Amino acid sequence: MKVAHLVPTLHPDGPDLGLVDLAAVAREADIEMLVIALATTSDNAQVTALRRAGVPVAELELFPWDPRAVARVAKLMRDKQVQLVHTHLPQADVVGAAAALRNRIPAVSTLHRIENLPADRIDRLKRSAKILARQRFMTRTIAISRVQLEWYRGLAGPDTDVLLVPNGVVDPGMSDAALRARRRTLLEVADTDVVALSTAPMRRDQGHELLLDAVEGLPDDLPLVIALAADGPLRPWLESRVAASESLAERVRFVHRRDPQELLPAADLVLHTARAGALPTSLLRAMAMGVPAIATRVGGIPEIITSSTGVLVALDPDAIAHALTALTDDGGRRAQLGAAARARFLAEYEAGAWARRLHDVYVAALGVPAHA
Repeated sequence: MKVAHLVPTLHPDGPDLGLVDLAAVAREADIEMLVIALATTSDNAQVTALRRAGVPVAELELFPWDPRAVARVAKLMRDKQVQLVHTHLPQADVVGAAAALRNRIPAVSTLHRIENLPADRIDRLKRSAKILARQRFMTRTIAISRVQLEWYRGLAGPDTDVLLVPNGVVDPGMSDAALRARRRTLLEVADTDVVALSTAPMRRDQGHELLLDAVEGLPDDLPLVIALAADGPLRPWLESRVAASESLAERVRFVHRRDPQELLPAADLVLHTARAGALPTSLLRAMAMGVPAIATRVGGIPEIITSSTGVLVALDPDAIAHALTALTDDGGRRAQLGAAARARFLAEYEAGAWARRLHDVYVAALGVPAHA
């Protein structure tokens, strides 16, 4: 079946929607993918990766909420004989639902966020309007974690039809010693150092300030290096804070990598100190490589990280520091957690199984009459 995935943009700094992973396994699940981005990005890393996987990509060069969007998307989908559209993020949800209505094809939408921030009356009205539109025009809605499903039903009603389909990532296999050594050379760390890697985007909701507070409280003689490998608007502030603190400057490395996940073979631990998250793909990638995680107990994270695959902590610097110290000092436990994480990944979050679950959703949606 031919499915168009509609997104606002394919810029790498946006949410990781997993489309590159899905592209690698889609044909095995009898899915022919087309990716349509409403806007054009100056960083074409994801566009290139999708095309290498044999997936056509169309960037429409539209402005946010461009009035031409629906007609352009509908025409492209007709020309490409698309049978179903799968939308990601609010702007694409609106445009995709309207374009699907024009073409009389089903529309499937994935929820990628959990929004629990305080809302005023206008925000609540907007949220209600979005929910009503989704219920009216989307053939199927997908939640990627159980807590997200429950959050959405709490807003839309307990009987709301939402499917639970967690994302997956491609199995990279376990890294060998030579690759690990090369990646650790990039970080300039000693063989005896324990490397804790954070690949979270440097944004306010990702909890980097909690992480740095925790690192400042670590024992001076702890053989731990913190590698911050992503980018984002908070990077200058984070760099400035680290430079101003002797204890942070000695322990924290900022690593400029086009793909931060390339550093996973060097890592002994992965850190994820975000304040929210439905199902962080970075944690799935760590599990796939057999790297245990220390992660905050928020959103859907406890559905991925359990006591057998990592350590869950409160949004508290002391709790993060305690977990870091304990796992740095216990290589045996790190190995045990990493092995269990990899086994759980293979059982529940491998991309091939994800694609087959999506295929089943699409087949069911195609069996539902399109909205008249």
